[in-house]
Amino acid sequence: MSNPPAPLAEPEIIESDDVEVATSENLPWMCIVWDDPVNLMSYVTYVFQTMLGYDRKHAIELMMQVHTEGKAVVSTGEKDKVEGDVKKLHTAGLWATMQQAG
Repeated sequence: MSNPPAPLAEPEIIESDDVEVATSENLPWMCIVWDDPVNLMSYVTYVFQTMLGYDRKHAIELMMQVHTEGKAVVSTGEKDKVEGDVKKLHTAGLWATMQQAG
């Protein structure tokens, strides 16, 4: 006589609430400044320092990226913050746009 088969074990269900899903709602926004033929490099550096709060060295690095590559991401974050940065830069006469990362 053989023994009856052992009952199958119930599968273990692992629940996790900390799954990170990249959705359009949680991707950061970027403020991009574009090169233009109007503003002097020294003025762009000044704007980055006064409007965005960057130190002189970082402001110069961003300005040079705009000058040599045609654009630079100058800030990132929540949509409202980046919209505010774009408005500040427009007020200063710079060509700035925003787009969602991804």
